[in-house]
Amino acid sequence: MAVYALTGFSLVSLLSFGYLSWDWMKPSLVADVATDPMEKPLPPTFTRPPHIIFILTDDQGYHDIGYHGSDIQTPTLDRLAAEGVKLENYYIQPICTPSRSQLITGRYQIHTGLQHSIIRPRQPNCLPLDQVTLPQKLQEAGYSTHMVGKWHLGFYKKECLPTRRGFDTFLGSLTGNVDYYTYDNCDGPGVCGYDLHEGEDVAWDQSGKYSTFLYAQRVSKILASHSPKEPIFIYVAFQAVHTPLQSPKEYIYRYRSMGNVARRKYAAMVTCMDEAVKNITWALKKYGYYDNSVIVFSTDNGGQTFSGGSNWPLRGRKGTYWEGGVRGIGFVHSPLIKRKRRTSWALVHITDWYPTLVSLARGNLSNVQGLDGYDVWPAISEGKESPRTEILHNIDPLYNHAKYGSLEDGFGIWNTAVQASIRVGEWKLLTGDPGYSDWIPPQTLTNFPGSWWNLERLTDGLRKSVWLFNITADPYERYDLSEQRPDVVRTLLMRLVHYNRTAIPVRYPAENPRAHPDFNGGAWGPWASEDDGEEWEGSREPLKSRNKKKKCKICKLRSFFRKLNTRLMSNRI
Repeated sequence: MAVYALTGFSLVSLLSFGYLSWDWMKPSLVADVATDPMEKPLPPTFTRPPHIIFILTDDQGYHDIGYHGSDIQTPTLDRLAAEGVKLENYYIQPICTPSRSQLITGRYQIHTGLQHSIIRPRQPNCLPLDQVTLPQKLQEAGYSTHMVGKWHLGFYKKECLPTRRGFDTFLGSLTGNVDYYTYDNCDGPGVCGYDLHEGEDVAWDQSGKYSTFLYAQRVSKILASHSPKEPIFIYVAFQAVHTPLQSPKEYIYRYRSMGNVARRKYAAMVTCMDEAVKNITWALKKYGYYDNSVIVFSTDNGGQTFSGGSNWPLRGRKGTYWEGGVRGIGFVHSPLIKRKRRTSWALVHITDWYPTLVSLARGNLSNVQGLDGYDVWPAISEGKESPRTEILHNIDPLYNHAKYGSLEDGFGIWNTAVQASIRVGEWKLLTGDPGYSDWIPPQTLTNFPGSWWNLERLTDGLRKSVWLFNITADPYERYDLSEQRPDVVRTLLMRLVHYNRTAIPVRYPAENPRAHPDFNGGAWGPWASEDDGEEWEGSREPLKSRNKKKKCKICKLRSFFRKLNTRLMSNRI
């Protein structure tokens, strides 16, 4: 039998602290919306295609929102969620690139070749160019499309950039994480560059502005310059609250009583992001968009617990297939929702936004084949049953194989050493190495003895490669039923086999030295030309085939660009 040890508090007391202390009547910073109980429902069809605002936050933990019992202040998000529909059976992916790719394509990552890890800055890789993206479908439906924030879907060719993948405008970063003020990003020692782009150009002039504020201001500017009579789609992919942990001092001061420094900074970043959402909501109302708008809020993966995030009481963290890595915060706020102010337990996955939003926009999905997402608007707006009954969390054949897994353990049909996870109905199966598996209580409990790394730990099961949970009855994944229900294990393994047959080869090429920012004026950006073929994707040292004179010319340009960048920076100061 599994043995659990929790230092300092009982499970009951921690749950009480997290979920019974929240003041549901806490006032919000968002302006009041009419709450007339006699308000008539909207007709089944909208008079005009709605304006769509999709807000994605980065590394925000499941526990890190007010209505999940957090002591982090998120009054705007709490109010928007309370007046809309909270999605409490909502799933995302455990890391950045996979969630973003599935949002943009409506397909599982096994169907785009991005089933392993993330797209790194120096990899000649990006979202497959044959995929018709969500913004492209919305453009076809007559929408103006804009992206603000973090891309992280590859940029080695110009064809990979957001403005070539369906967005009319773009302001944001191309890589996975940057400094919130300087927009510098280092992909290893000495491999550093600037990463803030306006369209397809480097936005040197925006350096020094805190990204959360900058992005919210850009959204307001877009709304101010557009006509509310024409449909608009804005994808706001905040950098917050990914590391580095940086926030304006006035927000940190609010949490000065928090004993854990990382948690204090993290909390400040969450509250700052909440106020940015308030400003976006205010702009929607000011410029006449709100009454015909749909606001979707989603996290991209679980919180990173050693960087201040909390997924309590869920198991695991970012980068794992435990619920703490894949169960997301999600809600929809819209005057167009028929049944507002409720919590939905309909099964929803991040791939579902593609068909759902295209359908809302009255776009054409008949020519899009192979989507893994479903139109879940009736489930969200009307409370109908979700058309989704299962979720493939992933199959990653390149991840380190579990030491104790085997084909024999998988009934001869599946090698349980392979990292994979699937949910079918109320059952969830994990194979291989699912990742860090502890339950980490909120880091703000400063009266824990010692450091905040006091946690509840499973002390056996280290030699396992198969886990089965009834996730409806056991959302915290405490009771492994794989030995009691081998019939269910076999059934779900068969579903993995089915999906694996449809998977395309993994795209995870070697890093290319030509991507170094020094070859691009000190900034991260496309380095392969339109004529460069697939040979770029498999070569670690493509520059060896180039003549030395051209290489030396690039080296001389490096010095020139460094001096130019220094001069530009001094002019801004």
